[in-house]
Amino acid sequence: MGLIDSVKTALSSPAPKERPDDGSTGAYWCDDCAVRIRDVDLEGEPVCPDCGSEMRFERATGRDCAC
Repeated sequence: MGLIDSVKTALSSPAPKERPDDGSTGAYWCDDCAVRIRDVDLEGEPVCPDCGSEMRFERATGRDCAC
């Protein structure tokens, strides 16, 4: 019965709290360094702070991040 009780508990747990809407629509990524900067945290041009390469934009798909 332990497995069934675990599944019941997981399904009855409250949903995680939503993040406040801060206007973010995605994040900028550096494919070379794996650096991620949310669009609302970026100041200036989307350039990787580690290697200086241009970062690509990836939209969030209905979630709070683009990961």
